[in-house]
Amino acid sequence: MMDNNWDNFLKNLGHWEGSFTSVSLEGELGDSTPSILDLEGFEENKLVRFRLRRYGPAGYIDPPVSDYSQDYRTLGRQVVFFETGAFSKGTLQLAPFSEFGAEYGFVSENRRLRFVQLYDDQGNLATLVLIREFRSGSNAQERPRLTIEQMIGRWQGTATKVYCDWQPSETYSTFREIKYIENGKVQQELQINNQTIISTGIVDGNILHIENSDYPRRVLLLDDGTFSNVPLSLKLRESFDVELGWMAEQSQFQRLIRSYNEKGQWISSTFIVEQKVS
Repeated sequence: MMDNNWDNFLKNLGHWEGSFTSVSLEGELGDSTPSILDLEGFEENKLVRFRLRRYGPAGYIDPPVSDYSQDYRTLGRQVVFFETGAFSKGTLQLAPFSEFGAEYGFVSENRRLRFVQLYDDQGNLATLVLIREFRSGSNAQERPRLTIEQMIGRWQGTATKVYCDWQPSETYSTFREIKYIENGKVQQELQINNQTIISTGIVDGNILHIENSDYPRRVLLLDDGTFSNVPLSLKLRESFDVELGWMAEQSQFQRLIRSYNEKGQWISSTFIVEQKVS
């Protein structure tokens, strides 16, 4: 997988018009900043130039309020790119009195969807940012806001798991069933890597409050077919994972999961593509 990391990164090349939008912890969209991201290859794609411009309320008609560029010839250990161009990156080690963050990206033809989850230095979820990007000149459209009804059903997929030490990646099948149970709750049964995990959640508008987790988790159903699934706080000496999902197409989910051990060390990233089967 490490050998393909750069080639997978190249699947993000392009001129992307989009926006950075703040998201409250209740899933409501806040202020939005228009953006243009250029990822351009040089020297037979051995060099990639990253340029991000952000604009004010007037949009692209005014000069950018910020303009940042960086050249890449290699990629850091903290970022993993998968076959579709999807990526997962973030903090390598959860440490006391330090901020923690994860960023995710998905690519589907003329669309990119990125998301950022940030925790403050006390380990509390503090900042969420939704980044919607469209290839310039295309007629790519934004997905509708995700609903619980779209998630209900049986989903079959394939997971690719990449380890922090770059030992050989693993690929295996997945199965997920989400259904309503009593009192308006939903239940998810997940079969992945010879494990079966059952969880339940309380539906509260566009929020799912996960009940039987080791720590309080919240799933936010968001615009552009997105969901964010994270603990509300992180604790030292406890393993955890953070996740983002995107309904890139009707009846298809792409999901990215970053996993951390009880020492707070990042140990793996998993990319799942699943199709609705019933």
